[in-house]
Amino acid sequence: MISAMIHGFILAFGLILPLGVQNVFVFNQGATQPKFRRALPVIFTASLCDTLLISLAILGISVIVLGVYWIKVVLLTVGILFLAYMGYVTWKSKPKTNFSEDKALTPKKQIAFAASVSLLNPHAIMDTIGVIGTSSISYIGVEKIGFTLACIITSWIWFFSLALAGRVVGRLNNSRGFIAILNKVSALIMWGTAIYLFISLIK
Repeated sequence: MISAMIHGFILAFGLILPLGVQNVFVFNQGATQPKFRRALPVIFTASLCDTLLISLAILGISVIVLGVYWIKVVLLTVGILFLAYMGYVTWKSKPKTNFSEDKALTPKKQIAFAASVSLLNPHAIMDTIGVIGTSSISYIGVEKIGFTLACIITSWIWFFSLALAGRVVGRLNNSRGFIAILNKVSALIMWGTAIYLFISLIK
């Protein structure tokens, strides 16, 4: 079971580490919210969405998603349109000169955006289902449970750490300039992902 958990930890960490839409959004909220506790909605939402995707992947939903062509087409199309729109909104957004509560994203908006970038990101879904789902096939019983828990726990620890890192950076004197750059980078990542998905769709 220990080896299965180590495998799950390394695999989940490797998948979640790259700078993507979900990671940038969580980091950004940690940096812009006036208090760390006000970033909890985005942390919990991102973590719960990952927990859902990991659980579905290991339960075998990957066979359905990866096996039915029209499901993949719909998923990719929705994801492309969403990422293109979110990229535009993020590019146009301007960092605040202060961190007053009335200018920060409300909990409802945090939850909505976090759920969107988590569940409407086909690239992340395919990674989770294709890699974690496929890797879990080699385990049964207690080992599969250990593998699953390791993947989920890694996700939760990562998002808490990411938001905390964002908060530390957000408190720096030059944070406004950093967040402005972060927004631009985030938008470019979203557009780049959308283009990549579009190319994979028309192939």
